[in-house]
Amino acid sequence: MRGLAKRYSLGERAVLHGTLRDAIGGGARRMLRAGRRSHERDTIWALDHVTFHIAPGEAVGIVGRNGAGKTTLLKILSGITDPTEGEARVWGRVGSLLEVGTGFHPDLTGRENILLNGAILGMRRREIMSKFDEIVSFAEVERFIDTPVKRYSSGMYLRLAFSVAAHLEPEILLVDEVLAVGDASFQRKCIGKMSDVTGEGRTVLFVSHNTAAIRSLTQRTLWLERGALVEYGPTSEVVTNYLTSTDLDIGSGVVDLTSEDFRRGVWKQTARNVSFDSLALLGPDGGPTAHVPELTPLRFEVGLRVREPIRFLEIALRVKTGEGTRIFSCYSGQRDLELDAGTHVVSCVIPRHPLRPGVYAVELGAIGINHQDIVPEAMRFEVEAGHHVEENPRYTESGEGVVRVDSSWSEIEGQARSRPGEIVSQA
Repeated sequence: MRGLAKRYSLGERAVLHGTLRDAIGGGARRMLRAGRRSHERDTIWALDHVTFHIAPGEAVGIVGRNGAGKTTLLKILSGITDPTEGEARVWGRVGSLLEVGTGFHPDLTGRENILLNGAILGMRRREIMSKFDEIVSFAEVERFIDTPVKRYSSGMYLRLAFSVAAHLEPEILLVDEVLAVGDASFQRKCIGKMSDVTGEGRTVLFVSHNTAAIRSLTQRTLWLERGALVEYGPTSEVVTNYLTSTDLDIGSGVVDLTSEDFRRGVWKQTARNVSFDSLALLGPDGGPTAHVPELTPLRFEVGLRVREPIRFLEIALRVKTGEGTRIFSCYSGQRDLELDAGTHVVSCVIPRHPLRPGVYAVELGAIGINHQDIVPEAMRFEVEAGHHVEENPRYTESGEGVVRVDSSWSEIEGQARSRPGEIVSQA
């Protein structure tokens, strides 16, 4: 890939003209726009002259914040869109999973879509049918394989789309963050399959915010920011540098979850009646803070908005590592009460948190009957090292785990316990 760039004009959209009047009107608008001075047009470089090379059989991760250009890069490599500048040379059949059901025709059955996707990849019918049973079994859609996919649930759609992309053996497999849509068991299944694919020597490009998966599946990683290539190298180094850069953006300890900037980032609202308004982490003085010492209380205040009276609402607060791995979860418990419409604030207190020094993220969830709102990363905060002269200095070393637990040690007098499988006779 050499000088790969993609520019979009903000506010414009492609229109398929159905009538002569529409075509004439569209042409007139384009002529008027062409007469404007170029600096008046608002454009954005979704991909900004990126150059890199991927060897055959290499597994490469792609990381970056939302809007960094990750999906745009994969769309260019898959041929969905053309670059504005530069060139992308790709050798081999490309299988891509950039959106749920990419390449599927909604009116065709699951069986027909499998055959269609294989044909698009240039495979013979015999090759496709040799993988057919494996594809259907992996997707767990045996009962619905002859049903039009437009009647599939989003989960069924996703399972079949991934199964087709992974099993039809393209030389190059492009996978976007779409795997985050599936449930936990399906995600583990997909990660296992992708591990098999990389082990078979096929080239894989994997976009994900789950850096733990990036570490386990890829050897090299691209880091993009605002369309530009920041770093390309060994996965362990690039991911560490990427997480360090994002860790610096911790904030003040209070987050407005209704702001437009936040919604464009990590907001994933799926409910209409319940939504989160704010999250605050309070320090010993009662004010918001993003820095807390070790072995001290964590006090969170969660603001939420209820549009209609609701019963049986449960609030979940989960603390995760910077790589997205959940460390522990706290639940309010469902209660038989009715919350009136309006704003509410609930408090969650962890008397003595076990976290070691580092940067952590908070996930919020509001769970009820037909009501759900999830904010995967509502806040980041930092745990600072304590100053305990009397403790073992090894506790301050990195690599000693994520949490600290209390333990007591003492010598046991008398006969030692037997080794596994041995029986010690007593006198």
